[in-house]
Amino acid sequence: MIQSDRETTTAPTQSCCPGGACGGIERRDFIKTVALGAAAVSAAPVMAGPFDGAEHGQLVPEDKKLDPIWVKSLTAKGTREVYRGKELEKIGMPIGGLCAGQLYLGGDGKLWHWDIFNRPMGTGDHNYAHPPVPSSPLEQGFAIEVISGGQSQVRPLDRSGFSEITFCGEYPIGYAEFRDPQSPVAVSLEAFSPFVPLDTNASSLPATAMRYTIKNVSGVKVEVRLAGWLENAVGLFTAPGDAAQRRNHVQRKPGLLMIHSDLAAESIVEKSRPDVSFEDFQNETYEGWTVTGDAFGKGPILKSDIPSYQGDVGTKGPRVVNSHASAAGDSVEARDGHTGTLTSKEFKIERAYISFWIGGGNHPKETCVNLLIDNKVVRTATGPNNNQMHAAFFDTQKLEGKVARLQIVDKATGPWGNIGVGPIVFTDRRPVKGDAHHDLGTLALGLLDPIESDRAEPATQPAAIFKDAVDKNAKTATGRAEQIVGKKLIGALVRSMTLEAGQEATATFVVTWHFPQLQLKDGGRFYATRFPSAAAVADHLAENFKALHAQTRLWHDTWYDSTLPYWFLDRTMLNTSILATSTSHRFANGRFYGWEGVGCCEGTCTHVWHYAHAVARLFPELERDLRKRTDFGTAQDKRTGAIQHRGEGAGLAVDGQAGCILRAYREYQISTDSTLLTELWPRIKLAMQCLIHMDKGEGLVEGAQHNTLDQPWFGKVAWLSSLYLAALRACEEMAKEVGDAPFAKTTREIFERGRVNLDRELFNGEYYYQIADKDHARSVGSHDGCEIDQVFGQSWAFQVALGRILSEKNVKQALASLWKYNFAPDVGPFRAAHKPGRWYAMAGEAGLLMCSWPKGEAARLQQGFDYYFNECMNGFEYQVAGHMIWEGMVEQGLAIARAVHDRYHPLRRNPWNEIECGDHYSRSMASYGVYL
Repeated sequence: MIQSDRETTTAPTQSCCPGGACGGIERRDFIKTVALGAAAVSAAPVMAGPFDGAEHGQLVPEDKKLDPIWVKSLTAKGTREVYRGKELEKIGMPIGGLCAGQLYLGGDGKLWHWDIFNRPMGTGDHNYAHPPVPSSPLEQGFAIEVISGGQSQVRPLDRSGFSEITFCGEYPIGYAEFRDPQSPVAVSLEAFSPFVPLDTNASSLPATAMRYTIKNVSGVKVEVRLAGWLENAVGLFTAPGDAAQRRNHVQRKPGLLMIHSDLAAESIVEKSRPDVSFEDFQNETYEGWTVTGDAFGKGPILKSDIPSYQGDVGTKGPRVVNSHASAAGDSVEARDGHTGTLTSKEFKIERAYISFWIGGGNHPKETCVNLLIDNKVVRTATGPNNNQMHAAFFDTQKLEGKVARLQIVDKATGPWGNIGVGPIVFTDRRPVKGDAHHDLGTLALGLLDPIESDRAEPATQPAAIFKDAVDKNAKTATGRAEQIVGKKLIGALVRSMTLEAGQEATATFVVTWHFPQLQLKDGGRFYATRFPSAAAVADHLAENFKALHAQTRLWHDTWYDSTLPYWFLDRTMLNTSILATSTSHRFANGRFYGWEGVGCCEGTCTHVWHYAHAVARLFPELERDLRKRTDFGTAQDKRTGAIQHRGEGAGLAVDGQAGCILRAYREYQISTDSTLLTELWPRIKLAMQCLIHMDKGEGLVEGAQHNTLDQPWFGKVAWLSSLYLAALRACEEMAKEVGDAPFAKTTREIFERGRVNLDRELFNGEYYYQIADKDHARSVGSHDGCEIDQVFGQSWAFQVALGRILSEKNVKQALASLWKYNFAPDVGPFRAAHKPGRWYAMAGEAGLLMCSWPKGEAARLQQGFDYYFNECMNGFEYQVAGHMIWEGMVEQGLAIARAVHDRYHPLRRNPWNEIECGDHYSRSMASYGVYL
């Protein structure tokens, strides 16, 4: 528990928001009570106190022992959230274009992360408890030299160069201020990638703009040089040895001075010895392998026998190694609880690489493939916390001639405690999926609107940039610099200016990239179909910058021109940045595709992405593509209407199926005509009929109901049937629009039966619950628990203006029960008592728990898959928060959203990275639904 006297920041005492949320209290005290959340002043047990909010419609601090100052801050306008000091250390605001890779703007103004090279990666949930520190695989930065009174100061534009830096991130724009008592100039940064809602192409540039304004704050004239530099990182991970050359080219044209970086890829030479297939895992047994433990079964498993919730695991051939599917058990926990190893026969290393496919858990030393020499691990690889396997390899060039063995290991027993492996090949070709080099492409650093004195240096080092500018005494550099791969080739651009006392000037740098070989599904980057190189992207940006900058600013300024609290505007908008991370992709064929979180759980999963309201409201082109190309296209069984919930795989999920129907209705609502609806209606109708076939006549879904909690639930489940009812109503409205009166009548009749039966059978006076199927009494489910999504269908109905589908009185009581039983000012005591589960809210942090059992824990204890229930997951919390606000429970809804916001205060972790089973989790775009 966090005590009320805990110090949380070393920032100096100062007034943080006069007349605002904190009422004039000192900043360090406000951090204790607000930044650390509802539990900061009094961390009470989870179920503390009675609640009658449904009657009174107001949040009473005593009920949850909430700090009154924190409660007051929920609705106060407050001031812009400006961070400084230690608050800057974990910040990483996505600052590239939509579906163009992932680049962060750090709290001190530095660019970091640089996930633009198409490297397969899976982040898992590790980063919640252990936020990553800023790092970069390449050399890049900005610095300033100031000459005053004959004295020169060189200062990097980051924490190493300025003692006083503040950061304000208001997506899509990040602002940083650089000050130092010893500096005669102050610097301001405005950083962004063009962001124009309703214009997907304008918002999807692989580019970042860095606009620096330098102001002379001294009383005398100063000479200033502002420089930016960028390493040629083309082929950074895969360019082999000394066989290729990196090249920097200087280009000067009206509107743009640029250094364009590429690789002389034609010089790449590889050996040509034939590949050797070591193991394809297509036999029924592990012949030639030594097996220990019980995780791997008797032999490679048929992919057709893999549980549907694992999705398409990939690779060719009918069999794979999969220590989850092969293990015994009737739950995910039970299967992941098994351990074991597979060890190959000895072989002599006679090729440069060992290529293989790998999936499963990202647990070093526990879920991995190892290369053993003399029984010692010399190479190792883990899965990406994703069931879909990706191509991986060991570089064995320096090990040729040695005798080795391969070992497949599963020693982990918790979440993602499994490993998947596909065919193993010995090869001389550096293995990359599709035989491509994923990091081949181009980079560019540009300076917009160049002046005559601007200089470009194609080959330099950061420490020498300003020395070069003085010693060479030249206005420009031209030509090309080359460097053998393996050494760093760094190019720089420098602007010189003279500033009188009080004068200021602005310079805009742009960083662009072009790495087309995305190694995922349909593959290829869509941006590469629009631009042939990073130089072309920079040209486009230079030619259109004035309009793109104005439109980006217009959106930002309009969003923040509001009476809503600053914290609320920040939190409900910032998750849109998930579209500008490696969660979201657009393939060369135009297809929009997303993970659940970065590298985690493929297929734009229907039962996750249907929570994410931001995409359709801001960039409806992407959601229309999903409806046409995927959900009602390749993913739908044209015979049954079932929609595979992971694109081309993984079978029907009831919530995702209903969500696709509701999203189709939403896409129709925000279209300019009925063209989309008319085109999709036969498939939408078929999808609805598929759900109707799961209805035994009561207007409720029954049977095996797979859903977002990754197991089939049986019986009558309030939250799944509520989504079914909402989908029926949406279909009724769509049927009327297209003139299908009989189906409109059918869906209305079923809906009327269902709404009555759901309220009559599944409401216990306090909340909606699940009636178990007697033949599956011990199956996974919430049973008589108070589950977070119990009235999700009504929430969805409000989002698409369908009105009431359930009893207003009962729904409000159910939401009141979620507040009473599931909202924890401090999740610590609950999690101490209920160990299984991932940490998306930790001790001392507030959150809305997935499920509670007010009637007793007996039903819970029958489950073998209850760790989801013990968690706080942001997207679900936003769904409830938005619904509460729809129902007039404004303070409760705001409190839940604020609890998430406080968990992501930068003293704790990166505010722009909401995590579930991966970084930048797509379900968090439900926060836009709270705004709506």
